Amino acid sequence: MPRSDVTMRDIYVARERISPMARRTPLIRSRLPTERVGASLYLKLESLQETGSFKIRGAANKLLSLTADEKGRGVITFSTGNHGLAVSYGAGQLGISTVVCISERVPSYRVDAMKGLGAEVVVCGESQDEAMEHAFRMQEERGLTIINAFEDPFIIAGQGTIGLELLEEDTIADALAGGISLDNRYTFGMVQEYVDDTILVSEEEIAGAMAFALEKHHLVVEGAGAVGIAALLYGRVKEIGRNVVVVISGSNVDLPLVLKIAQNQGDEGQLLEDAFALRR
Repeated sequence: MPRSDVTMRDIYVARERISPMARRTPLIRSRLPTERVGASLYLKLESLQETGSFKIRGAANKLLSLTADEKGRGVITFSTGNHGLAVSYGAGQLGISTVVCISERVPSYRVDAMKGLGAEVVVCGESQDEAMEHAFRMQEERGLTIINAFEDPFIIAGQGTIGLELLEEDTIADALAGGISLDNRYTFGMVQEYVDDTILVSEEEIAGAMAFALEKHHLVVEGAGAVGIAALLYGRVKEIGRNVVVVISGSNVDLPLVLKIAQNQGDEGQLLEDAFALRR
């Protein structure tokens, strides 16, 4: 990757690259009452990754991007535990020899776990900084490839795949969750040229628009098809002409979901909770 910055394209590429090794983890609604935090709370369960943390995403993206020569020479990293576990696991899956430099402060159970995954664990110094310095010295001595826990665009892009999953979860406008592909020749350029503005509507507003279409027009409208109504209904569009057309682009929706939305339109919190439960 020739540049230091990380783009959305890099993150989309990372998602495809790491899919054999990193799980798409669940997003669940917390039982913590909304009034306690002032918002609906959801939990993204990266703790269910094979190595117990999100670190596998970045490690997998970096390891899978290595050349055959780099894989053959082996890799080295420094870690307080989770990154070392992720590199050890990923490298083991790919048959790459691994050295993990850690400080004396890393708990023995993590050391045992890394060794159990086939890594050579080197305990050096009393701090993470000392372990890092030792890792760079060993890299030079052995010709290894460093797998930095954070200062690497491949690592950053891999961790960024969490954000993509969040963008695609649990929306009732599921038809809007897709992309327009990485190799886009026509559509994106036309969007840039002809679209004047973008407007964000909430899940609650989409649900309210679906209920409005059903009650006022006897129309069954899917979430993605109701976003135009939502933008107008909740005042998201500030300047409009005298005649406005909203394209109702689809009616493919789970009927029990529509009925729940209609029944609970006065209780937005309950409406969304029921809608999410039905989608699962």
